[in-house]
Amino acid sequence: MLIVQKYGGSSLQDADRIKRIAERILKTHGSGHEVVVVCSAMGDTSDDLIDLANKVSTAPPVREMDMLLTSGERVSNALMAMAIHERGGSAHSLSGAQAGVFTDSDHGRARIVDVVPSRVRQVLDQGSIALVAGFQGVSRDTGDTTTLGRGGSDVTAVALAAALKADVCEIYTDVDGVFSADPRIVDSARLIETISYAEMLEMSATGAKVLMSRCVEYGRRHDVDICVRSSFTDRPGTLVSHSVEDTAVEGFCVTGVTHTRSISKIVVEDIPAELSAVAHIFEAMASAGISIDMLQNLGAPQRTELTFTVAGEDGPRAQELLEQHRTRIGYGSVRCDAGMGQVSLVGAGIRSEPGIVATLCRTLAGIGIGVPLISVSEIRVSALCRADQLDEAVRALHRSFGLDSAVPAVVYAGTGR
Repeated sequence: MLIVQKYGGSSLQDADRIKRIAERILKTHGSGHEVVVVCSAMGDTSDDLIDLANKVSTAPPVREMDMLLTSGERVSNALMAMAIHERGGSAHSLSGAQAGVFTDSDHGRARIVDVVPSRVRQVLDQGSIALVAGFQGVSRDTGDTTTLGRGGSDVTAVALAAALKADVCEIYTDVDGVFSADPRIVDSARLIETISYAEMLEMSATGAKVLMSRCVEYGRRHDVDICVRSSFTDRPGTLVSHSVEDTAVEGFCVTGVTHTRSISKIVVEDIPAELSAVAHIFEAMASAGISIDMLQNLGAPQRTELTFTVAGEDGPRAQELLEQHRTRIGYGSVRCDAGMGQVSLVGAGIRSEPGIVATLCRTLAGIGIGVPLISVSEIRVSALCRADQLDEAVRALHRSFGLDSAVPAVVYAGTGR
């Protein structure tokens, strides 16, 4: 078998953790498997580098930020190679560029356009373990070093697995797999043994941080089986695969409860009733690269009010942009409430369960949480609430839909930064 393994920063916190992970990698390799390993930066290295950049520059150039941030992954991969050699193994570390990860030229959030893993294949053919620095690549157009955005090491691992036609891509983290809620909030969260790509995409998109949504989408598109496991135990984890039927687990119409903590609610008042006016507003958002999620349009014969949500950091920019277009389009005041959050129910059973929204509303109303917006799709229901009420909302909904487990969920590491 060819196995791609990815280890996150909490799994590589210090020298002792690196040594223990090296032993795990050697155990896999010693079982007769070809092994490619993608290492993230150690612990909070990326955050520390960002802090350092902000101390020397008020506006660090994005190109130089990519040069700076990619150093963290190269450090951890080189140290891992040393630890493997120390234990009698053979390993070869490669940067993203050396591993053949080609991207576009969008610094800080580049997207992979191609993977040509000839050097990785060369290392494997020599009987060695290939170590690849995650989160990074090289622009095909400019030749500059690029980064894939936070969580991009997951994307690196899945992209390599696809290009090498690996049997499985194992994502190692500080929890035992994908849970029915964030175990840092719900200690009774249930471990999900298998999950479809459709459900995992919705969970990632609505705040489940165990897998980056771009990683899940890449795996879905290229038919890569992804196994989410803990680097602190030998438990089998969660399998994300096309082979998992997109149907509800017996007894559970909801698979998981997810949350997003930073949401901005935008309210545009007194809009002309013509649909073209709303279209102009959305065109302005799109031209600025601002994505819209939840939406409510309250109409009257002559004027209407529009409410929608954007990512928290996009709120002030969206408000400023709408103020600039106010006279041209002809609407009234624009308000931005940045103190919002979103709680979501995800599950294949939602499509066949008509009482989901009613249960959500009754549960949240019962604990005094108001819900100004709700959005519904085939396998997801999302509700907007105040950010300071999110944890309580997640716990209440998790309990209300019968997802609590008698076995406590464990978070083995992680600093929360």
